[in-house]
Amino acid sequence: MIILHTFLVLAAGFLTMAALVAVATVILNKLVPEWTGQTGKPRKGYILVNLGYSYTAAMAGGYVTTWLAHNNPLIHALALSLIVLLLSALSALQQRGAQPILYQLALIVLSPAGVLAGAMIRLRLAGLL
Repeated sequence: MIILHTFLVLAAGFLTMAALVAVATVILNKLVPEWTGQTGKPRKGYILVNLGYSYTAAMAGGYVTTWLAHNNPLIHALALSLIVLLLSALSALQQRGAQPILYQLALIVLSPAGVLAGAMIRLRLAGLL
């Protein structure tokens, strides 16, 4: 039962991140369509906005994970952070050459950091930190 709970907690945190990124991407496509769907080097504005909402979504995912974890909330947040780190690194390898390397490295660093920042906010609000 503990393994199932852990899986569901991590899935909820990850799905929170994915849903927020999807919504933000749709909004970005509507507001600034010339930034998306282009080939070649992405514009600086797109990169900055994408990094911002990706970090914010990661914070929300870390917050949700920590909120739902009854036992060892920080361990759950660390696990989600590790999962996000690995998936970000795999994505960067897959996108190699298609996007600027500094952008890919920033996503690899900022996403797990966002998860941990969201977890710290939740722990502080819960009085556990």
